[in-house]
Amino acid sequence: MQPAIRLALPRFATLATISAAALFGNPVLAQTAAPLRTGVDATFAPHAMVKLDGGLQGFNIDLGEEVAKRLQRKLVIDGAEFSSLVPGLNAKKYDFILAPVTATPERAKVMLFTEGYLDTDYTFVTKKGVALATLEDLKGKTVSVNKGSAYENWARDNMAKYGFKYDVYGTNADAVQAVQSGRADANLAGSTVAAWAAKQNPAVQTTFTIKTGLVWALAFRLDDKAARDAAGMALKCMKADGTLGKIAAKWFGSVPPAGAAAVTVGVGQGVPGLDNYDAAPVTPVCAKV
Repeated sequence: MQPAIRLALPRFATLATISAAALFGNPVLAQTAAPLRTGVDATFAPHAMVKLDGGLQGFNIDLGEEVAKRLQRKLVIDGAEFSSLVPGLNAKKYDFILAPVTATPERAKVMLFTEGYLDTDYTFVTKKGVALATLEDLKGKTVSVNKGSAYENWARDNMAKYGFKYDVYGTNADAVQAVQSGRADANLAGSTVAAWAAKQNPAVQTTFTIKTGLVWALAFRLDDKAARDAAGMALKCMKADGTLGKIAAKWFGSVPPAGAAAVTVGVGQGVPGLDNYDAAPVTPVCAKV
């Protein structure tokens, strides 16, 4: 069951109307706010997955609930295929995307990002005993990827260079299953997801990792800058008080090191170096939690 969370804004006043001072307490508005609507790929463990007794759990579920709590909003999360989340955001079905979204230059042209909340490298998953020492080892092989993901983009952009082909699946769980069944030689996913898949399934293993320097961030519509900034303020506070690091340790088994995105408070709003980054220094305005 999702925990009850205080509300803060009336339905006609979306997140775009929030000022930093209003983020953390208005008992009158708290009684009339509409919930924040978002979506995840509920097969993308350990970031989002279905609990045996119903509901969702995972790193991104805890992340979203904490952000919503600090914005004094209830959170409603849909489980959907990743490829449907950006269209859902643009159609205003969702207020933001909670699923892990890799912040890339291409995506930054069509959506707004908060600062990164996790670093994300790309890791290949293969059958146990089958290793990839270099990317050149992909020649003649088939790679499975999640539809609409950054991993699909990487496969499309690099298949000719390294001589492999790739197949697209609706969920990453299906992409991993393709490796187990022999329909694919390797699955490409985020390092945390790949590690979880190998931990849960002794028939597969993690192997070669591509160091990207990229981060996962919360994604908003281009016309919703104030909403992005409000969520970004909540993330800054979660980093500053150690909450985000604790959520990461809970799901990944170790405390993020100094300098990691999960514990480093950004200077401005957004991801530096990408379109729509606001470099104006931000001083976190945080309430006690």
